[in-house]
Amino acid sequence: MPASKRDRLIIFSRYPLTGKAKTRMIPVMGAKGAAELQRRMTEYTLATAFELKKHHPLEIEIHFEGGDHERMRQWLGSEVRYRRQSPGDIGQRMRLALAGAFAEGASRAVLIGTDIPGITADLLMRAYALLKRCDFVFGPAADGGYYLIGAGSRPFLDNGDRLFDGVRWGSHEVLEKTLGKVGSTGTTAELIDSLTDVDRPSDLPAWIGRARSTDSASSQPRISVIIPTLNEAGHIGDTLAAISGNNELETLVIDGGSTDGTVQIARESGASVYQAPPSKAGQMNAGAALARGGILLFLHADTRLPQDFAAQVRQVADQAGAAAGAFRLGIGAAGPRLRFIETVANLRSRYLQMPYGDQAIFMTAETFGAAGGFPNQPIMEDFELIRRLRRRGKIVLAPSTVSTSPRRWLNMGIIRTWLTNQLIVGAYLAGIPPARLAHWYRREKGKHLRQ
Repeated sequence: MPASKRDRLIIFSRYPLTGKAKTRMIPVMGAKGAAELQRRMTEYTLATAFELKKHHPLEIEIHFEGGDHERMRQWLGSEVRYRRQSPGDIGQRMRLALAGAFAEGASRAVLIGTDIPGITADLLMRAYALLKRCDFVFGPAADGGYYLIGAGSRPFLDNGDRLFDGVRWGSHEVLEKTLGKVGSTGTTAELIDSLTDVDRPSDLPAWIGRARSTDSASSQPRISVIIPTLNEAGHIGDTLAAISGNNELETLVIDGGSTDGTVQIARESGASVYQAPPSKAGQMNAGAALARGGILLFLHADTRLPQDFAAQVRQVADQAGAAAGAFRLGIGAAGPRLRFIETVANLRSRYLQMPYGDQAIFMTAETFGAAGGFPNQPIMEDFELIRRLRRRGKIVLAPSTVSTSPRRWLNMGIIRTWLTNQLIVGAYLAGIPPARLAHWYRREKGKHLRQ
């Protein structure tokens, strides 16, 4: 067999068992969502490996935890070899995986995980190319570790065992200590690009903002509609009906623990439903992490989109210099005071480029990830995201109007609600913590409802 065919790519992964996969993400995405994230990330990495294989003959091997060989083959196919990961810490498992590859005749081997959204076929190709002139290659991770290790057979067999001894895995010194060990053995190492690995909820924007071209599904939705819900049985059906039947969409409902019929209605309407802790910002970020579309549209459960919304979203997203878009505000009830609210909101959106969440904000997934997603705060999360996006480009107002429920204006009173909103915006800009503002808003809302 030619030497080029003896290169091996080893991928460490885990079968996506609910409650057992990406457990650090469960507090923000729920067990089902975390397992689905594991599934998506593995498929994304394997698609990247197959892209590399088109140009660089190699053997692909997946070392897995959880599940069994048959489940792995049913999930990811029979074009790759599967092996259960060896026992021990991550260092012992990497050492045994690489040693096994070289014992079977591999000339060069590269090992990666599945939590690196920035991994590309070109980057992997560079790693193999560097191994022609050095003994080891590492891909630095933003947390001080490394997401990739590559080695040639002879250098590894002579010195590889030392690289993994005495390393405090998970510390910020993993790469530094490992490079020191490389130097002490008289071998050489080179580095490729530094990337972010997705281990914790704060890392999710890196995954959300990834390129979508290597996703595993043959036909990806262009637009992902993400709807956070909490006891929205009275509205969610109509909201979903207004967007049904569009093949270029996927619809994700991220429920915060509804006790009415919200979840059942959403499932019967064909939406993909996931559970997450009740936090609008957190629910929308979880939905973005699970979305497959290149454009993300965040929709309130009581807001109906116009009939041709998809075409308008595409048109805005394709505009040069556009960072995000939103629709004109329409409130689904009659009355001059509500028309005043609409007029002010639409003037604000057009001239100040400050639409709010009830106007169905949308942007590319790449832009959303680069902006850091919705901030983890209990109020003003849409306001803050728009502020970040304005630094990246224009916020474009689409020509059509959404129809949102008048309930929050009618519950508290139209003028009182408008004045309360202005006070909260002013207080937020003055630096009052969002948690205090949320407490005050809930108190005022509750006080009015008790009257």
